[in-house]
Amino acid sequence: MKINQFSELKETASQTAGPYVHIGLAPKAAGFDIFEKNFTNVLAGPDTQGERIRIEGRVFDGSGTPVRDVLIEIWQANAAGKYNHPADRQEKPLDKDFRGWGRACSDFETGVYAFDTVKPGSVVGRNGRPMAPHVNLWIVARGINIGLNTRMYFSDETEANAKDPVLNLIEWEVRRKTLIAQRSEQHGQVVYRFDIHLQGPEETVFFDI
Repeated sequence: MKINQFSELKETASQTAGPYVHIGLAPKAAGFDIFEKNFTNVLAGPDTQGERIRIEGRVFDGSGTPVRDVLIEIWQANAAGKYNHPADRQEKPLDKDFRGWGRACSDFETGVYAFDTVKPGSVVGRNGRPMAPHVNLWIVARGINIGLNTRMYFSDETEANAKDPVLNLIEWEVRRKTLIAQRSEQHGQVVYRFDIHLQGPEETVFFDI
């Protein structure tokens, strides 16, 4: 008779992105102060050029319930339309006071996430075609096996959005609206609301990267 030598070992945690994602990627949100410098949701410094904005929203599951343990990373170009990365060879100025990358966790009670940044400029894409101002997002949470990639565009960039080569790859025009953040002003601050729907009739368009 064969004996299973692993019979005494307990089952390990499911290999989804959570709940350990916070401990590894944003430990301060989980109550662990282990990094000398924690990554934050603030991308812009005091001398960053451009229009100051706040991006906020919630992530919803297929039932319309807010997901409260989401971690979101964003990366974007500066106000001149240049990424702080060696691969960006555009002849545009870098902004030394702008990191261009941030990480935020949703609030464990409300599910709201937020970033303080500046509105990005237009970036030149493939074949020299300009892209509308946008922010790239990566979403991970409990139950998501592979991080989800998407983009956020701006509601007050109607003309640029209509010509954007990536938005125009989405065949159904109604689906493009899931990538448009709505502009408002709250207490003198420009806020773009961007809710993300993982499933359901309003499901956000995600990209296979």
